[in-house]
Amino acid sequence: MMKKIWIYVFIASLGGFLFGFETAVISGAEKIIQDLWDLSPFLHGFTVSISLIGTILGAVVAAKPAERYGRKTVLKWIAVLYLVSAVGCAFSFSWSMFLVCRLIGGISVGVSSVVGPLYISEIAPPASRGRMTGTFQIMIVSGIFIAYLTNYLFASTGDDAWRYMLGIMAIPSIIFWILLFKIPHSPRWLALSGRTQEANRVFEALGQHASSVGVDSPVGTTASLFQRKYAKPIVFAMLLAVFNQFTGINAILYYAPRIFEMAGFSRELAFLQPIFIGGTNLLFTLIGMSIIDRFGRKKLLLGGAVGMFFFLLLAAFGLKSGNSPYLLFYIIGFIASFALSQGAVIWVFISEIFPNAVRAQGTSLGSTTHWVMAALISWVFPVVVERVVGGGFYIFLFYAIMVVLSFFFVLAMPETKGKSLEEIQDELNSKKG
Repeated sequence: MMKKIWIYVFIASLGGFLFGFETAVISGAEKIIQDLWDLSPFLHGFTVSISLIGTILGAVVAAKPAERYGRKTVLKWIAVLYLVSAVGCAFSFSWSMFLVCRLIGGISVGVSSVVGPLYISEIAPPASRGRMTGTFQIMIVSGIFIAYLTNYLFASTGDDAWRYMLGIMAIPSIIFWILLFKIPHSPRWLALSGRTQEANRVFEALGQHASSVGVDSPVGTTASLFQRKYAKPIVFAMLLAVFNQFTGINAILYYAPRIFEMAGFSRELAFLQPIFIGGTNLLFTLIGMSIIDRFGRKKLLLGGAVGMFFFLLLAAFGLKSGNSPYLLFYIIGFIASFALSQGAVIWVFISEIFPNAVRAQGTSLGSTTHWVMAALISWVFPVVVERVVGGGFYIFLFYAIMVVLSFFFVLAMPETKGKSLEEIQDELNSKKG
């Protein structure tokens, strides 16, 4: 039975692979595109961030179709959007066409970041939910790693290298769409929709009993998220998403080659170093996923914050010198600390902290907050490093300070390890203050 569930989890998580690939692939193309269309730092930042603007839109609108049509159906839609984005970017003949196609890709990422973890959390048994939902994050970092690898392989193919970098995403998009026909609908969504018998059949197929998870009868219509009784999960999800991006993770992933060039690396080495970053990200995410249900969410976040602070400070002072041969090790240390903590926890926690009636809306809110911050950080980064003397030092120092603040926030978070989605809500509602 667990083998069957893991297969469903893997298929749903392929949206995370496309999410990671689409997010990181621009790092190889961004400087080529800036030169191709002669973009100012502001317009260049906008071009890189347009995908993130689409991600915000996707995260905002994801809840409604996920509630109305189901998680599985929406995942099929976004597989098609990923395909359209990949093909459109590869054949873009103008800057405006490129922007539109990157926007579509961003919308796909936004919807995927909501619906993928949402679906997985609703089919996973409590004892394995952290590892299963975390599989989505593993696939994200796998996509990032493959994007860095293909960027490096295509970097020497000439003026059209960026087209190959962006267009190859069409292949996993098609595979994702085909495999989605193999998975069932979420039983909790079926229960919410009043389709009790179907929900019970899916629960039985998953080796679970509806009565044991609190949805043995239809829950009824979904509720409005913005009520006082949901204040705690709203605050926890939004602040975790804010601090996740204030570590600077997306700026580092998007501008990795440029960061290494700032530290004195040659262009070829600047494209090679992100492969080590992607590999580290993947390895330590796998480690984080293997221990998240044993140690819990809070311990990972607190330990990771200490590591991130230390390595961000080293990177900041390395960039201040303008020639830091050890920058790769500092960035790898930061990536390892992030992957073990924030990277491993964020999508798990956001998808499990909200009650069934508002889970799609709550996950959408948390994801939207995450992508708003990602867009802001990624847009500002090139402006700061190009127009402020010592900008690299100051921006990495800012990230380090934000990690310190995140440490104190995590101390106030609830621990959700090993509890059913309904038990988490019972505990949140029973606590005062």
